[in-house]
Amino acid sequence: MNKYRNTDKYIHKRIYNFIINCFRNIVKKIPKKTENLPIVEQISSSLTSIGVNDQEADNSITRKDFIAKYLIVRKETKETDYWLKFIKDTKLINKNTVEPYIIECKKILMIISKIIENVKN
Repeated sequence: MNKYRNTDKYIHKRIYNFIINCFRNIVKKIPKKTENLPIVEQISSSLTSIGVNDQEADNSITRKDFIAKYLIVRKETKETDYWLKFIKDTKLINKNTVEPYIIECKKILMIISKIIENVKN
């Protein structure tokens, strides 16, 4: 049994909270200008893909399927990290607002990478 289930360290809850909060506090606050629309679409897509693939991995039947889904989670988390840095560096959103999400994204990425490593071994 997962000792972190129903705690803030529970990876599924942590990912879900990250996605919801990032969507509310970053994506929805990007100025709605024509040139920003592709950025909104890209980060929205990578964020939602993290969550969906995390849920699919949680319900996978085989180890191979679990690893495949978590590899997608890792890929989409890396992409989200890129877009968050882009948003910060282009000053679309205040640095102080974006930075905590970049930090949490990196932490989630490390956890996901460790999960993949542990399941492969």
